[in-house]
Amino acid sequence: DYTWILKYYWIIYIINILFLAAVPLIGKGSHGAKRWINLKVFQIQPSELSKILMILVTAKILSMYKDKINDWKFLCILVVIEPDLSTTIMTFIILFFVVFCAGLSYKIIGLVCVIVVPILVGGFIYISNPDNKVFFLQEYQRERIMDFLYPDENDDGIYQQKMSETAIGSGRLKGKGLDTDDPASLKNANYIPEAQTDFIFTIIGEELGFIGCISAILLLFWIVIECIIIAIRTKDFAGRLICCGVAVYIGVQSFINIGVVTRILPNTGLPLPFFSYGLTSLLVLFISIGIVMNINLQIKSEKDDDIFAKDFRG
Repeated sequence: DYTWILKYYWIIYIINILFLAAVPLIGKGSHGAKRWINLKVFQIQPSELSKILMILVTAKILSMYKDKINDWKFLCILVVIEPDLSTTIMTFIILFFVVFCAGLSYKIIGLVCVIVVPILVGGFIYISNPDNKVFFLQEYQRERIMDFLYPDENDDGIYQQKMSETAIGSGRLKGKGLDTDDPASLKNANYIPEAQTDFIFTIIGEELGFIGCISAILLLFWIVIECIIIAIRTKDFAGRLICCGVAVYIGVQSFINIGVVTRILPNTGLPLPFFSYGLTSLLVLFISIGIVMNINLQIKSEKDDDIFAKDFRG
């Protein structure tokens, strides 16, 4: 029962902080990023787990103080308690939409945009100058941005994305066949690094073609729409926010992943929901969908109770 889970939102919040704080201390690095904690039997990625935990905590707090959503003091406190904001744009986007769905005023959104957009543009210009020192980004993060901005000067930096773009294009309409043994396949020639994780959409494009790519996108879109439909149907404010958060989580992460492999966005390292290999990512997605399904069951249970009550009175 998701309402039982939300009773322990402070415990969830503390667990989230402990996991995130453990990464710099005992975390395991890969490709310049330190994101994993090795637990011997398996390794966990706290930044992935943080997405659903922060959706739950934010939904609970907003449901408790929904009359104060447009209060600046409350919004500032809400930002402070979200420890992952400084390290992942993805978490910020999810939580922004959760607060927006809770009833955030358009005036506040407009004012924030007027302040934030010039800062982001200025920061982007500052980062793009190689002579400037950037204290708020790690070196590998800046390198990925520079590789994206100046692909001709940093050909090695966008090697993955160039090979990905070529592989997807080579699939054409129907692709080369699922698990093809075609020697012309870039996957078979080992030109696609991380083919099973971040660049799984590349394999879909090469082996199943345009039809496979569109099918994958439609399946993900269908899940997002189902989450939104459940959000509309539920009468519980916290349940509605959780469904909206999960919908944004799956939708935005899918967009970013596909944007990376098609070279629309800089390389970010985000997996494709439900397709990419990765224990933490899949586990968090299953938890997220499980909670949404539980919210849907509560709706059906309420309807059954109403029908029973009417029949009993009749």
